[in-house]
Amino acid sequence: MEERIVVNPKIMVGKPIIKGTRIPVDAILKRLADGMSISDILEEYPNITEEDIRAVLTYVSEVIAGEQIIPMVETA
Repeated sequence: MEERIVVNPKIMVGKPIIKGTRIPVDAILKRLADGMSISDILEEYPNITEEDIRAVLTYVSEVIAGEQIIPMVETA
């Protein structure tokens, strides 16, 4: 990730962002989930790189991998 994703409480209320921008990680992730291509995202945000987008995906996967999932147990 090379420190491409940063958290600063003074920027975007502490949301993780792409370093040197005010672009939140969730904005890029949402666009990918909505089916936008990497080239479309780069066109929309010309001040980021493909490596930044990959860092977003790496960051999100690391956050999710660190979460503990507790399955719900149904009671009858």
